[in-house]
Amino acid sequence: MLRTLLRRRKKALSSEDVTVSDRPQVHRAVTAAALGNTMEWFDFGVYAYLAGTMGKVFFPSSSPGAQVVAAFATFAVGFLPTYAAVGFLAPLLLLVCRLFQGFSTGGEYAGATTYIAEYAPDKRRGFLGSWLDFGTFVGYALGSGLVTVLTLILGEQGLQDWGWRIPFFIAGPLGLIGLYMRMKLEETPAFKKEAAYAASEGKADLPGAEGAGESGRGHLKEIFTRHWHAVLICMGLVLLYNVTNYMVTSYLPTYMTVTLGQNDTTAQLLVLATMLLVVLTITAVGHTSDRWGRRPVFLTGSVAMIVLAVPAFLLIREGGVLLPAVGCAVLGLLLVCFAGTAASTLPALFPTRLRYGALSIAFNISVSLFGGTTPLFTSALVEATGNDMVPAYYLMAAGVIGFVSTLFLHETAGKPLRGSGPMVETPGEAERLVARSRTAAGRQARDIWIRLRHPWAHHSHRDD
Repeated sequence: MLRTLLRRRKKALSSEDVTVSDRPQVHRAVTAAALGNTMEWFDFGVYAYLAGTMGKVFFPSSSPGAQVVAAFATFAVGFLPTYAAVGFLAPLLLLVCRLFQGFSTGGEYAGATTYIAEYAPDKRRGFLGSWLDFGTFVGYALGSGLVTVLTLILGEQGLQDWGWRIPFFIAGPLGLIGLYMRMKLEETPAFKKEAAYAASEGKADLPGAEGAGESGRGHLKEIFTRHWHAVLICMGLVLLYNVTNYMVTSYLPTYMTVTLGQNDTTAQLLVLATMLLVVLTITAVGHTSDRWGRRPVFLTGSVAMIVLAVPAFLLIREGGVLLPAVGCAVLGLLLVCFAGTAASTLPALFPTRLRYGALSIAFNISVSLFGGTTPLFTSALVEATGNDMVPAYYLMAAGVIGFVSTLFLHETAGKPLRGSGPMVETPGEAERLVARSRTAAGRQARDIWIRLRHPWAHHSHRDD
């Protein structure tokens, strides 16, 4: 028992160990990250709602089902020439541009979540992190809403002839605004402390430090040898979130119109309403994860996904407005369980000096293999099997993987990030935390001293 106490003995915190967050800087960081995601996902919302139109523009000789598969395979900008102008080069250019956008989005999300997590106070990391994905779904809603309005004004033919270019021209200037705001941000307190420590030890251990590139291979090896379990957990959670995300945001509009033959405007409005539901509830879910923990939210969402995916798609398949609306709402509430919690959960899996690199690698592998390919795989399977319930089964499989991953997830709500000291909101909170730490350390030291002086008093409980 004594050896156990000595192993678990913790050093009391000092005032230098606790970081008090700069509230205005935190707000700027959250705003910039959320706005950047809004700009990024404006384009994704546009593309999801234009998938059928893009298929006709870039793959005119294919069947309707094959057009959808081909469009999602390239799942891009308004300056691309059409198939009528340059032939097969058009879809090839679309594919290359879309691949570049997909990889940049993965790195963007990893960087943004890391940035917010390292700025946020420990007790509010879930709430503040949820604003990042709030920006994601606001951007998607704006993009998809614009396409819906253009469809009503121009009609299907006008949209196919020239109207599809309009949203992409709008996206460019918006992206520059987000880029400007991000460039004005400073490094996070956690990064600065880690960089200062690395400099004092004569190491170039962090990105941006002199000689940091030389340690890149070492970091990669460390990520996959010492932190492989965290990488796998991260990939499982990212798979769960992004399969659900791309299923609802990118595939569902096309599924309802092309596969089920429902009215275009009705389908677009239903999915748009689903995104608004996510926007209205996402920060509440983030706040809930601060109080109840990340694991309960992910576990609840995973189990609900396994149970409710089939009923949700059965409702959507019924046609009309009311029952599909209920089905879409169910999918939206499942999605928000993961969207409201991911930004605070994923960065906490890795230590500060490896966080961005490890999260980027795990995120991009998972999204590239499973998340971003969701519309492609599901549309191809529906086309091949003729079974329009395939999307539900796909979501159930993602729910199982997410559930298993969450079982191995350590609870991080309210705790400092790995490799970092506590982060609090006020100097008073920092003083109370230091005082409690010193009191706890004093009690532990006194208990060890008593056991050293009188070992026979606890003889019956000794394990050594």
